[in-house]
Amino acid sequence: MLSFRELLTTNRNYRYTWSGQVVSEIGDHFNNIAVFSLALAITKSGLVVSGVMLSRAIPAVLAGPIAGVVLDRLNRKHIMIASDLIRAVLALGFILCLRRPETWLLYLFSALLMFASPFFTSGRSAILPTITTKEELHTANSLTQTTQWTTITIGTFAAGASVMQFGYEWAFVLNSLSFLFSAICISRLKVKGDAFQPRKAALTEAEVVRPWHEYKEGLRYMRANPLIFGIALIGVGWATGGGAAQILFSIFGEIVFNRGPAGIGEVWGCAGVGLLFGGAVAYWLGERISFRGYKLAISVCYILHGSTYIIFSQMRNFYLALLFIALSRAAVAVSSVLNMSQLLSHVSNEFRGRVFSTMESMQWSVMMVSMTAAGISSQYYSPRLIGAIAGALSSTTAFFWGWANFTGRLPEPAAEGVERREVEVHGEPTI
Repeated sequence: MLSFRELLTTNRNYRYTWSGQVVSEIGDHFNNIAVFSLALAITKSGLVVSGVMLSRAIPAVLAGPIAGVVLDRLNRKHIMIASDLIRAVLALGFILCLRRPETWLLYLFSALLMFASPFFTSGRSAILPTITTKEELHTANSLTQTTQWTTITIGTFAAGASVMQFGYEWAFVLNSLSFLFSAICISRLKVKGDAFQPRKAALTEAEVVRPWHEYKEGLRYMRANPLIFGIALIGVGWATGGGAAQILFSIFGEIVFNRGPAGIGEVWGCAGVGLLFGGAVAYWLGERISFRGYKLAISVCYILHGSTYIIFSQMRNFYLALLFIALSRAAVAVSSVLNMSQLLSHVSNEFRGRVFSTMESMQWSVMMVSMTAAGISSQYYSPRLIGAIAGALSSTTAFFWGWANFTGRLPEPAAEGVERREVEVHGEPTI
């Protein structure tokens, strides 16, 4: 199996994509830490932080269908570059919040920034099979997701220290520069012909003014492919408890275990370690198991994820709790990498943008409901009870998947993820 180093050494296109991902995602965390810290500094209200979270989540959901249609109509590379350039300008807009400390500006720029994001994130997923070969695809998917989890740990730690040392303005400028760097990296991608253009035929006037028709076509495609539809549904099932879990991380570190801000960092840090460990396991496992083994592994992962989160929520010993939260997140990482590898291998090029953006919107929608419910419930019920319910909800998706598998509703589809004719010949020496 191809190693991460070999992939980065031999595949010029992926090397540029990965480099842009590292820098831009670290920049994202600089923005996150700075915005949430600034919101608290201006208002001293946790409610405003919740407002900022919603102002980011809602536009991401609304942008999903639009991004999917655009990515399946136009040149995906150009759309990704445009998204980066727009976000570079918007990131600088947060500096206005320092001159005029009004919360509506934080909401506005947070909303605009997140509305532009799915055009890039779904685009990156859509082009991954275009810039890799079949042999490289699993390794590229594993490295992409593992990098995302690594930048959470590095980015949040570095952002917190930098904001304290250099101030908010520095964080916003760095975030803007990170988007520019990403745009430059994406602009260097080269493939044969017009491989980044999913549709060959010219759009008719009717199609231009009826994008909803195309989006519904994407939904019908997902529904007609049992594996793709099943993966989308288990993502929604996970989000019913996964959204609440995001809120509870901070509550457990700060309040339940009475560890203060350091406790929050330790809970999130161990969750990050678990994600990295799970990503490594999935990378090793992905090309060693059959399709039947993959389906069994998904059921096991969701059962482990939910059960270990329930144990975490009931644990009295802080360090044992950290162990179980790491195990819970490791199970999430394994399922995430394996599921994405299946999608990249089986989703038709024509529908990639709509499929990935729709799944992202579906999960964000359910997570918003879950986060809101957890936040309200925390005013009336014990965090341990809410945590147990969240873990149980996340586990229920395993039973749905197991039932679908046992009844033969998840047959293996034909591979459609990689078009070899689209991939440029690799072998250019490293930079």
